[in-house]
Amino acid sequence: MIRIINRNDLDVEKYDSCIEKSIQSTIYALSWYLDITCDNWEVLVLNDFEAVMPIPWRKKFNIKYVYQPLWVLELGIYSKNGSEEEQFLKVLFESYKYVNIRMNLKNDLEIPKSYSVRRKMQLIALENHYDSISKDYNRNRRRDLVKAKTHGLIENWNAKPEALVTLFKQNVGKRISKISNQDYENLVTLIQECKRRGKGHLLEITNEENQMISAAFFVTQGNKVTEVVCSSDFDNRDNGANTYMNDRAIHKFHTEYTVFNFGGSSKEGIARYYKSMGGVDHYYNEIHYNNLPRLLKLFKN
Repeated sequence: MIRIINRNDLDVEKYDSCIEKSIQSTIYALSWYLDITCDNWEVLVLNDFEAVMPIPWRKKFNIKYVYQPLWVLELGIYSKNGSEEEQFLKVLFESYKYVNIRMNLKNDLEIPKSYSVRRKMQLIALENHYDSISKDYNRNRRRDLVKAKTHGLIENWNAKPEALVTLFKQNVGKRISKISNQDYENLVTLIQECKRRGKGHLLEITNEENQMISAAFFVTQGNKVTEVVCSSDFDNRDNGANTYMNDRAIHKFHTEYTVFNFGGSSKEGIARYYKSMGGVDHYYNEIHYNNLPRLLKLFKN
């Protein structure tokens, strides 16, 4: 039986254990990560935590709806054997009138096409030595690395979270609608907490004048490292900084981890860039379900 458990009533030890031992395990679904990134959240729980589905939620017009929080790349269903997934979807659609949430890369289930969109992320296998991995960079990325060397760019793994947030806000953030000051505060807190737990790594690239021109925040869990947030200075991009940043991360992590996740994009231009560094497309479903009353449905669309 699947039941809904409010965050305040959740057995956190059992919940986190289920996430960590599941075949779909991701850091984004752990309780402390969701506590930082979500306004509110609860969990669909199968029996005694045999499988779980975390549900971030908000309320508008007194109607609770499911949303995808910023800085959370994947959620979905987590279990030891991948079973009962369709049962979770049935409860999800019965319990919430509006759902917009990303499933994870390992949720292998049938979702009606009217409710889902196929998305993709780009991953690199890190089993080989760095020299072999970097040989898969295309000609443009290799040119970028030559530019980075010519411009004297420097990597620094001791950057401050606030510096990344400022860079992001002044560049990428301007292209993202509905991003709030609270979201940025959550990001600073998230970086600090991930670093405290030994799960977060913050890289900045500076020029010869010690200006930050590119930066990224990575999280690690198990055999995976993932780029959660990145940004470059849009007015200072003709120096190979973004490629140099990703290259330095691959170089740092390739001996300890077997999977490097660029954080992914279904936008063709961004996906093409990641694939030019050897990334391979991996697919997941993003659920869009709208069963709101007719008037609210039109407003929400």
